[in-house]
Amino acid sequence: MKPVVWGVLGVSGHFIKNVLLPTRSSPKLCIRAVASRSADRAREAAERHGIPHSYGSYEELLADTAIEAVYNPLPNHLHLEWIKRSADAGKHILCEKPLGLTSEEVREAVEYAEAKGVLLMEAFMYRFHPQWVRARELVQTGAVGRPVAVQASFAYNNPDPANIRNIREIGGGGLYDIGCYAVSSARFLLGCEPRRAIATMQRDPNSGIDRLTSGMLDFGDAQAVFTVGTQTAAHQHVTLLATGGHITIPIPFNTPPDVPARMSVTTSIGTRELRFEAVDQYALQFEAFSNALRAGSAPPIDPRDALANQRVLDALFASEQSGRWEDL
Repeated sequence: MKPVVWGVLGVSGHFIKNVLLPTRSSPKLCIRAVASRSADRAREAAERHGIPHSYGSYEELLADTAIEAVYNPLPNHLHLEWIKRSADAGKHILCEKPLGLTSEEVREAVEYAEAKGVLLMEAFMYRFHPQWVRARELVQTGAVGRPVAVQASFAYNNPDPANIRNIREIGGGGLYDIGCYAVSSARFLLGCEPRRAIATMQRDPNSGIDRLTSGMLDFGDAQAVFTVGTQTAAHQHVTLLATGGHITIPIPFNTPPDVPARMSVTTSIGTRELRFEAVDQYALQFEAFSNALRAGSAPPIDPRDALANQRVLDALFASEQSGRWEDL
């Protein structure tokens, strides 16, 4: 297939550290240009990393007619604006999570992209990793019985007040940044939507961001519980409990691309450890989106899944204020 030509909005550390290398080596896509509000910064990044073109504004990149799709890793509060501007330019869009700060914003983004006839997808890269594909297959086929609970934790230690993840006004905080993974993965494994949600949050006294959040989701026949933190030691795991066994993914989200992944499955006959060859989940995500673009098909993750996830985040934030369960 002819490689899909991509442009990148912003010179984020996430893009440079996690996305650039695997996408640069993929035969299914090519990164043509990067843009920044600083022309010098864009030029420096392009020259350092072998990107052919750089632009000193996002508008200039969107005006490049050779670019077919854009990757949007901008701060959360800018997602909706640049989804709409990208759609206006006829570009297909892979946007970092969450697509907006509220379900109203996410709905607007999804409907706007649909009206403009461009693909839009929220960038939950973990769903493309073989370990997650296999975990969901095991649940769907009943290999561990009926699922009853999902337990998740995700944490890192970043107290830097200048970091965008620690600026409340632009969508910083633990729930937006990593709690969305806990919510998304529970919904993905259980294959349904929660009925209600409740949360407790500890906020940083200076920045106001939620630095420690725990939540519970009621799915009716199953529950999900999680804790996420932004000022604690790095840690992550997901465990699914079922009537006939359990599944544990020890590194569920930041799975290293250069070593085999592993997952343990316990049933009545014992515990076995599944291993998966080393893959880069970011490359798999970009390739899946590029394949859909070339095929003229829907994106591999329906953008309305982003809306369903955001509704849960909204309910969790509302629960912090009300101190009670919030219906969905």
